[in-house]
Amino acid sequence: MSSDIFFYFFAALTAGSALAVVLTKNTVASALSLLVSLVGVAAIFVLLDAFLLAALMVFVYAGAVVALFLFIVMLLDSHGGDRKPFKKATIVAGAFAFVLLVLGVFTFAKHVSIETPAAESSAATLVPVGASLRAYGEQLFTTYLLPVQIVGFLLLIAMLGVIVLSKKFEGLEDVK
Repeated sequence: MSSDIFFYFFAALTAGSALAVVLTKNTVASALSLLVSLVGVAAIFVLLDAFLLAALMVFVYAGAVVALFLFIVMLLDSHGGDRKPFKKATIVAGAFAFVLLVLGVFTFAKHVSIETPAAESSAATLVPVGASLRAYGEQLFTTYLLPVQIVGFLLLIAMLGVIVLSKKFEGLEDVK
């Protein structure tokens, strides 16, 4: 009963802070909201007795990734200034990408089922994934290899986007 209350509390904290990440206009406040969201996810992992995942979530994501985001925010031009309005081609490409993303998510949710090892083996032989580092590593590099690769690719794209955004484009008219 008390674990249910903690679960709902941390789930609401995680969801609320995740919304704050998207809706907050201040980038530092948004990064700190991401930190709170990741700590909430780590707390949910603790409630599920996945202590290793909770520790990795705090050390890797809440520590390293949020610190990296804050460094990137410091590299970006914080003054902003006047931004050019989006071109029509950019808006059309963004809308097209959004439609593709929505179609991909619906297709994935409708047609793909992820088989877990728990469904294939009995509960007596099942090793908790977060209980040992070896079991976690085996699951990470066998069963969950594709999601890990997809997340790594998305992080790479995000890093490239930040590099492009932080680059100064002054004096490029001479190049054209």
